Amino acid sequence: MSKEKIYQGWVVIFTSGTDYEADLVRDRLDDAGMDAVVLTHRDHAFNLNIGDLSGAHVLVPPAQEAEARALLNAEPISDADLEAAALSGNPDAPGSEPGPHEARLDSGIESIDLSTPDA
Repeated sequence: MSKEKIYQGWVVIFTSGTDYEADLVRDRLDDAGMDAVVLTHRDHAFNLNIGDLSGAHVLVPPAQEAEARALLNAEPISDADLEAAALSGNPDAPGSEPGPHEARLDSGIESIDLSTPDA
């Protein structure tokens, strides 16, 4: 990196020309338990994609910079490893989605009456 950029004490570890790519990097760092934020100077009304106002920067605290850079520079998971992980899964495992009854309880409604009202 030619010149380290620091904003409000946070260090830029990744810069992209697109917001969604910066969001993916931030989410990856967040999944690994690191603090990360996206800073963009882009004026979305004009959708500039060149110059200083076009970049989306991913920032981390200085204490997590080395760990974040190591994660981003790590070797990606191979297709063979992904396939092995997918095939080792239990197809009969219960789904992660809550059942309809549980969803009603989460909403505070204990029962829903969908019958036709009497005239």
